[in-house]
Order: sequence, then C-alpha cells, then structure tokens
Amino acid sequence: MMAERVQITEEKLLSDNWYILKRFTFNYLGKNGKWTTQQREAYDRGNGATILLHNPQADTVILTRQFRLPTFVNGNPTGMLIETCAGLLDDEGPDDAIRRETEEETGYRIESVQKVMEAYMSPGSVTEKLFFYLAEYSADTVRNAGGGIDEEEIDILELPVSQAYDMVARGEIMDGKTIMLLQHLRLKQLSQN
Repeated sequence: MMAERVQITEEKLLSDNWYILKRFTFNYLGKNGKWTTQQREAYDRGNGATILLHNPQADTVILTRQFRLPTFVNGNPTGMLIETCAGLLDDEGPDDAIRRETEEETGYRIESVQKVMEAYMSPGSVTEKLFFYLAEYSADTVRNAGGGIDEEEIDILELPVSQAYDMVARGEIMDGKTIMLLQHLRLKQLSQN
C-alpha cells in the first residue's frame, strides 16, 4: 500500500493568510527499495464544487466571468476568466454547496443536480478536489440577482452551447473545469443522437 511508502516527518505552516500553505518533509520508499527524504509544499484551500447549467430547449449554458489574479500575473491581460459557477464546500456536502453557490453566483435556484465526476485539478501543489455537476435550467427557473457575495463581482453569461464550444477552440475559455464540463456535455449530447 502507498501509505506504507510515505512517512511524513515534519509539517510546517508557511502561510495562513488567505488559505493554508504548508511545507511537508517526508520519507518516501521508492520502487528500488530505497528511502529518500523529500520536501514539498501543499496549498490547502478546501474542496470545491462546480456546475454547468444547461437549458436543453434553447441549447444554452450559463457561465460566469470574473477577475482572477493568478491568471493576470500569468499573462492574461485583463485577468478576466470565463468559467462555470464554482465555489468551496464550506463544511457542506458537495450537492448542497453547489446549489448554494449556483444561487449566489448566477441567481438560479436549482433543485436537481447531477454529479458527473470528481477530480484533483492541480495535484502537484494544491490539495483541492472538485466535484463536477450538470443541471438543467429553463425560462421558468426561479432566478434572483446573483453576481456573487462580498467583494465578488461576477458577470453572468448565457451563451448558445455552440458558441461556448467555439470559445474554447479560440482560447477565449481557458478554465480547465469549464472545458471539462463543456466536453462532458458535448459527449452526452453526441451519445443521445
């Protein structure tokens, strides 16, 4: 078992300013039978959930656009990123958390959600696991203001699915979780035809 091959010998808090950054020193038993001592940093921001809202009658999706500093400092000239609604679990189960986040960010009150997968998005440095969902909405779906809470400034975009696919191809949608959910929807639609 892998747990028998890893022995954490030191855990040091480096920062708890926004989330938690720790440095771990550990002994690792390699396939060659030799132990080595290694150090890695891990950023713990908690687990999260993301959702793609799809209107099958109109064949549209709801996406969000907001400023993301890490993309700005890594070459995104505006820092604005188009993405699926997402947020941290905040001590809730993933299903409840994504319903809450959906209403906070988009305004849509969604009751029925379909979990489609779980994934570690950046496992080399971030502990977060994301829970991925699809949900349907329609013109009759209850909708409040949305736009996020506190300092969030979230634009809500309703786009034809075909336009969203084209935006991925042109590099206008560059968020991994969003691309994964759009591709999942595309595969689902293809399998139904």
